[in-house]
Amino acid sequence: MAVFAEISFAAWMSLLALAIVVLTSCINEDLNVGFLSIAFAIVVGGVWVDLNAAKVLNAFPLGLFMILVGVTFLFALASTNGTMEKLAAYALRACGGQTAWVPLITYLLVTVLTTIGPGNIAATALVAPVAMAIAARVGLSAFLMTLLVVGAANGAAFSPVTPTGIISNGLIAKMAPQLPSLQESWTLDQLAWKIHFNAEYCQGLVNIGGFLVMGGWRWIQHQRARTIDIDELAPKPKPFTVKQWSTIFAITLLVLLVIIPSLPGMRGVFPRAVLNLLTNVGAVAFLLAALLMLLNAGDSKAAVQAMPWSVIMLVCGVTVLIDVMDRAGGLGAMVKMIGATSGAVTINFWLGLWTGVISAYSSSSGVVMPMFLPLVPGLAKEVAGADVIAMISSINIGSHLVDTSPLSTLGALCIACAGAHENKQRLFRNLLLWGLSMSLVGALACLLFFGVLGW
Repeated sequence: MAVFAEISFAAWMSLLALAIVVLTSCINEDLNVGFLSIAFAIVVGGVWVDLNAAKVLNAFPLGLFMILVGVTFLFALASTNGTMEKLAAYALRACGGQTAWVPLITYLLVTVLTTIGPGNIAATALVAPVAMAIAARVGLSAFLMTLLVVGAANGAAFSPVTPTGIISNGLIAKMAPQLPSLQESWTLDQLAWKIHFNAEYCQGLVNIGGFLVMGGWRWIQHQRARTIDIDELAPKPKPFTVKQWSTIFAITLLVLLVIIPSLPGMRGVFPRAVLNLLTNVGAVAFLLAALLMLLNAGDSKAAVQAMPWSVIMLVCGVTVLIDVMDRAGGLGAMVKMIGATSGAVTINFWLGLWTGVISAYSSSSGVVMPMFLPLVPGLAKEVAGADVIAMISSINIGSHLVDTSPLSTLGALCIACAGAHENKQRLFRNLLLWGLSMSLVGALACLLFFGVLGW
């Protein structure tokens, strides 16, 4: 009770505004709460924090916005000119007709496609139709294929060049000055890859383990000696065009220009002028997208229309409200409430649980991550011995493991692509139960990997 007594009225009002935003995002998926968040931020800032509207709007994360626009535009060009679709088709043919290899090939394909930049939603949208058709052909249930596709997409979602990874790293960069001990051990580039690695292995173990336990291992055993005509399973697409090869070169260059400068000792190899151009992944994406446009390798109008503007504004809008909450004392109040019930180990369980529960009904990267990640510096001070990287990973993983649920975009995409022979109502129920259970499973996984084992 003493914790609640210390919370100011302004902090309560900011918490109320956030609660309304979260509840609205859970109830009405058609309403973009990013714009609602900006409106609430103006009201809370003007009435209770003595901030005029201009100062509130200055909290708009322009840097994050530009990075997201650059990267999503580049991959929208790659999608609209057919490059990503052909890459997926050629990759699925790698099983060579050996049906037992279909789960592994699918998982690796989605992981690679997500990692190189399109992100979890785009990779799922690309692969799900083909993967579900193949699943129906080889007798693999749509439920098990969904675990593979969504699990791989979310496991790789925190790559530094994907939209979700950019959101996470942008929020981390913003709070990094409050974490001097972290900056002594890690550069932001190194930290980005560490966060990605944590998400990859934790979600991979949970989702692959779930696939095997829920019938996947038994299916693989039955398929060991079975083969099928690969052209029947996955018809060979037409060869890549010159424009598509240009796009593949641009994507490869993007990944290399993000990875190489972050390697130890590599920054000294590049001239200062080149390093200025490689400041962040968004800048590189804009340069490569401009090159593709000059080569007429993509339709820029179609690419702009294909960009996830709704998600971009959702993230940026909620970030504005969180900034005002911080000034109002709302973030400090949340830190004290969470810290009062947590220890250095159990904090990972609670962060994984609450992010999972909220994310089951709300946007993982658009609402939950911008809401919880800014709490980390305060929790590091409030909870003695709490590990910063562990808390960041728990928030990211907890908020994404539940996305197998049909209430999420990824789960819904897989249901929509399931074969006509599938019982869609039963598939919906099974995925819903699985997704909701992941809030607890994810919390336990975060407790084990980041709390107990300290990985």
